[in-house]
Amino acid sequence: MSDSRLYLFSPETKEKLRKFRLGTSRAKDAQAIISDEYHIDIIDAKTQEIRPQDDEVYSKMEDLADDLPDSSPRFILLSYPMTTKDGRPSVPYVLLYWLPENCNPMQRMSYANAVELMRSSAQVNRVIEVEADEDIIDIKSKLTGSD
Repeated sequence: MSDSRLYLFSPETKEKLRKFRLGTSRAKDAQAIISDEYHIDIIDAKTQEIRPQDDEVYSKMEDLADDLPDSSPRFILLSYPMTTKDGRPSVPYVLLYWLPENCNPMQRMSYANAVELMRSSAQVNRVIEVEADEDIIDIKSKLTGSD
């Protein structure tokens, strides 16, 4: 069975994903959303639906790291403006897959099964797995490949 049959995105989630992607393409500061704000990655066990709830956007990686749960996986959409080594402006749009070491195995499996659907629905090209607060705070090094 394909991921698209396992999980569903509500129309509200699809619209919020589109608006976030379009709205962050020219942002001057980092922009991130996580499940506690959008419930993008909270998978309803009964309906297998992935749906939005709130509208908070993070611009500081420290705040984002502080709000991530210690024992539950999350998907985080991140738009991170920066300058490339050759001086060109760049705004990587990536999916961070928060997977702390002490996750519940059932949650870990649910999220693992939904990664590709989340990646394609959010229209990101790159997925970066992060396990600790430091991975979030120092995300620029992963984005530039200098980690």
